[in-house]
Amino acid sequence: MIRAEFYGSKGSLKGFELSGHAGFAESGRDVACAAVSSAVQLMVNILDEFGCKPDVKVGENVIRCMTSGGSEASRLLDRLKEHFEAILEEFPETIKITISEV
Repeated sequence: MIRAEFYGSKGSLKGFELSGHAGFAESGRDVACAAVSSAVQLMVNILDEFGCKPDVKVGENVIRCMTSGGSEASRLLDRLKEHFEAILEEFPETIKITISEV
């Protein structure tokens, strides 16, 4: 299962961390993992383009992205969370989404 943890403060999202594997299919053929990975890459690029200063750290099977915050970053991260929720509807039990206060 992919663990998607979003970080927020006072209802405003500031970043996320993802780890794990969806387990929908074997590695390299898992469309749920591919959808999540593609969305994360796109989100980091959009955050950068909009001046939200993403601070990205990539490790073994984990990626963490924190932003400078602000309403624009929060709105974009909300859309990423909604995208993950849509993937979860299509591919049940592939993603666990949590929100943690920072």
